[in-house]
Amino acid sequence: MVAVTATAASTRPTGAVLEAVLERLTYVNEDTGYTVARVATSRGGDELLTVVGALLGAQPGESLRLVGRWSSHPKYGRQFEVESYTTVLPATIQGIQRYLGSGLVKGIGPVFAERIVAHFGLDTLRVIEEEPARLVEVPGLGPKRTAKITAAWEEQKAIKEVMVFLQGVGVSTSLAVRIFKQYADESITVVRTEPYRLAADVWGIGFKTADTIAQAVGIPHDSPERVKAGLQYTLSEATDAGHCYLPQAQLIADAVKILDVPAALTGTCLDTLAAEEGVVREQLPGPAGPVTAVYLVPFHRAETALAGALTRLLRDRADRMPHFADVDWPKALTWLHARTDATLAPEQEQAVRLALTSKVAVLTGGPGCGKSFTVRSIVTLAAAKKAKVTLVAPTGRAAKRLAELTGHPAATVHRLLQLRPGGDPSYDRDNPLDVDLLVVDEASMLDLILANKLIKAVPPGAHVLLVGDVDQLPSVGAGEVLRDILAADNVPQVRLTQVFRQAAQSGVVTNAHRINAGKPPQLQGMTDFFLFPCDDTEATAALTVDVACTRIPAKFGLDPRRDIQVLTPMHRGPAGAGALNGLLQQQLTPGRDGLPERRSGGRVFRIGDKVTQIRNNYDKGQAGVFNGTLGVITALSTDEQTLTVRTDEDETIDYDFDELDELAHAYAMTIHRSQGSEYPAVVIPLTTSAWTMLQRNLLYTAVTRAKKLVVLVGSRRALATAVRTVGAGRRHTALTHRLTT
Repeated sequence: MVAVTATAASTRPTGAVLEAVLERLTYVNEDTGYTVARVATSRGGDELLTVVGALLGAQPGESLRLVGRWSSHPKYGRQFEVESYTTVLPATIQGIQRYLGSGLVKGIGPVFAERIVAHFGLDTLRVIEEEPARLVEVPGLGPKRTAKITAAWEEQKAIKEVMVFLQGVGVSTSLAVRIFKQYADESITVVRTEPYRLAADVWGIGFKTADTIAQAVGIPHDSPERVKAGLQYTLSEATDAGHCYLPQAQLIADAVKILDVPAALTGTCLDTLAAEEGVVREQLPGPAGPVTAVYLVPFHRAETALAGALTRLLRDRADRMPHFADVDWPKALTWLHARTDATLAPEQEQAVRLALTSKVAVLTGGPGCGKSFTVRSIVTLAAAKKAKVTLVAPTGRAAKRLAELTGHPAATVHRLLQLRPGGDPSYDRDNPLDVDLLVVDEASMLDLILANKLIKAVPPGAHVLLVGDVDQLPSVGAGEVLRDILAADNVPQVRLTQVFRQAAQSGVVTNAHRINAGKPPQLQGMTDFFLFPCDDTEATAALTVDVACTRIPAKFGLDPRRDIQVLTPMHRGPAGAGALNGLLQQQLTPGRDGLPERRSGGRVFRIGDKVTQIRNNYDKGQAGVFNGTLGVITALSTDEQTLTVRTDEDETIDYDFDELDELAHAYAMTIHRSQGSEYPAVVIPLTTSAWTMLQRNLLYTAVTRAKKLVVLVGSRRALATAVRTVGAGRRHTALTHRLTT
């Protein structure tokens, strides 16, 4: 029994053939599939050989026939450059056991592999292939596990067959598995005839990958389908950058660069796309006169619906809290003072009145200005009148903090709306929430799509209070909802500006306000705000790890995994989140003999790892798992090929090994990803290699994530640049216009 799978052959001349068992993957580039691996050969004894090349889909334990050539690397010595390979079913007892125990077939780990091979010997693979029902003969293998193994073997075979074709058109293994999951037996047909569908249907495949596949299967460069897909991709990229639409001239110019086709053809295809309702075009006012705005349909619907819902709430004569319309405010505030033993500042008092008498109100302000106490006062007064109060925040951590500060239960927006698989909420305009006052904290994080879902679910006559710091970074998703609502002069709002005495003694609060005002942070005489100067980028990365793992725990007694968060402007580079996660993992969760781990792409997952979800997945958990959710890996099974995460919302989520590209390590994360979270201590590496990201609102957001301690590590020049540089220009949004017309 030999040969199952092959990759596409290279056109370079080849000569040598190497038969080996893949022992471990040393390095995998997720973008290109380039792999460095160690293999064992029958001739090599105990010594492992190094092989390099695109080993797409190969897993440890598989027997491979590698075709390529020997070369000598000046640093790493003799190695085999792989140009193509085939997977070969092993022919020895040892090889079969290693192959089955590698985790390749779900349900069979090392223990069951040993039992199966002990029972069937060299006939093992034939039995699994031709007589799988006989697996029940193996001690401990009942009908349920036997069925599972049989199904996994069949799926693995089917995936391998699809993979042969997909690798021939340049698709990596992880994407091939996703394509197979999406289309099953139709995979090859869809890829061959409708490759641009992949960009819309399969997470992780964008236009560029679909375009590469389309060219490989012969779709013409100037095909209208290609150009229309390219226009939608350009708009999709714009929404990823935060824009709700693009001006038509900019859209065409950007698409022409990507597609390398004439502007006239692009314009014609845009007309067709608009006629087919693939995009929406609308005349909007611009700074230099009217512009033709082009939206992807979901974003146009969301923006118009959100503006409509807010306007209806503002104008609605019904009031679910009518008792506050004619309340005796001096008496109410005296009662509140007796309950809280604190006096509201005039700005806070104004905010309390607004929230309880206006249907929509906004409360904004920086750290130490009393937003939390103001919210607690509003909730206390509303509850005293038996109002139904609901508190929400965009993330689990922010919701927990809101509940602690107010003494009132709080939920994430997703849980409140009870999103179903596919992303549709259980609560909407036809089935609204039963709420009199809805308080939304960390509202700067609300993107257009989520804000629309939330406001649509608010019943007529209810009050909505949006609370957030408008000077922080805008949402990761499209829109600038909080800023746009504040810019609408018909929405009641209060900005808290007074920093209270106790907060003013904090270096974190003081320097956050200095940074926000464009002034350098004060570094002398601070007990909770420090700078460790370092000009070299790689040395900055090493010092960041030392500060987070050793120095802060030693001086302040904080737990490096639970209490300390490294926040960096960028993902890439020596001091970016990607590289820092690798260094921090080595320190905090190193690999140990006998403990299970799983490599996925370029990452290794271990029990105890701090991780974050990097895409919305509505099919997991009670109400979905969302981009930015944090957690810790609590279990990992190579037999079942599953990994378990306990999230910061105290929910246990299982991931199959082929879903691990939804997770990233979170020892270090980009500042954008940290929005809505708060940590006892924050370490921020600042290097001149992150030049384009050194912006004031980015640094301000990072500093305001810290409750007790901020440590900056890196270049004084980079710090000065970040303080001095006002963030990028405004996003293309029209919510303010829709609210005021």
